[in-house]
Amino acid sequence: MKTYFILSAMGKDRPGIVADVSEVIYECGGSIEDSSMSLLRNHFALLLLFSTEREEVNQKISPALKRLEWEKKLTVFYSPITFEEAYPKIKEETDRFKITTSGVDHAGIVFKVCRLLADRKVNIIDMETQRVLSAESGTPLFEMDMDVEVPRSVSEQGLREDLHRLANELMIDLVLKKEP
Repeated sequence: MKTYFILSAMGKDRPGIVADVSEVIYECGGSIEDSSMSLLRNHFALLLLFSTEREEVNQKISPALKRLEWEKKLTVFYSPITFEEAYPKIKEETDRFKITTSGVDHAGIVFKVCRLLADRKVNIIDMETQRVLSAESGTPLFEMDMDVEVPRSVSEQGLREDLHRLANELMIDLVLKKEP
């Protein structure tokens, strides 16, 4: 019977992190099904779903990952998940949108935008943020790009109005664009 696991690992960036983690999974009889990986300044993080049909994986994976943490200076977490968690049924039809924001950096932008989305049952699929200095004035600017899924039961016009109102309150530019 196939079993599924979610694994996250992070550490100071260096060549070989993906090779080290995937080697442990391979040696324990696992196969990576989905993954997302990213470099954030000088730290690398990965999140992946892997599966195996070997029953002994539970006995092998924990000590192998502990060794990886110790030898390669990574922080690793893993957890078994059910088939239903690995392959969830779609609950409601959604549309994909991209949200881009920019403005003078100040605390609360991420929180307030994400809270508004969560309160409307909008799911964040991907998000990147960065703080940059204005080329002209040196003022710290904050940029955020998000891919979101909006349930079709949510009024697109209402969401646009709410986001516009929040953008004015936060004094940021915010664009909501429907993806094809």
